[in-house]
Amino acid sequence: MALDKPYQDVPGTIIFDAEQSRKGYWLNQFCMSLMKADNRERFKANERAYLDEWPMTEEQKDAVMARDLNWCMRTGGNIYFLAKLGATLGKSFQQMAGSMTGMTEEEYRDMMIQGGRSVQGNRFVGEDGDAQPQHQPQGSGAGRLV
Repeated sequence: MALDKPYQDVPGTIIFDAEQSRKGYWLNQFCMSLMKADNRERFKANERAYLDEWPMTEEQKDAVMARDLNWCMRTGGNIYFLAKLGATLGKSFQQMAGSMTGMTEEEYRDMMIQGGRSVQGNRFVGEDGDAQPQHQPQGSGAGRLV
């Protein structure tokens, strides 16, 4: 019996629930491994070889290699675990958040200082006719750590 998940209807939002946790377990474990300096060096020396040591899906590995945090989250990544990847790549949390919105770090910072995004049109799919479902195609651009 599937659980009713009314929260799946929040545009642009991926809720890290039990299902996402199971889906992203190995991706998140990989991220946690980056807390150790030796593992960070091994990852940076040969990213694909290091990723292949983890029983992640090919899609998860591709998302990491693409530096696409939104894609990582759609495949079960949790932002607090993914922060370890960002730090390994020399990115601040603010830079990561900006990349996930398609904004520069400065644009993201300024938006947050001004109070964040309006809730209008962002509470459920179809509100005001312009909210989009959370499932975006991979490689959509937003979310890339460059």
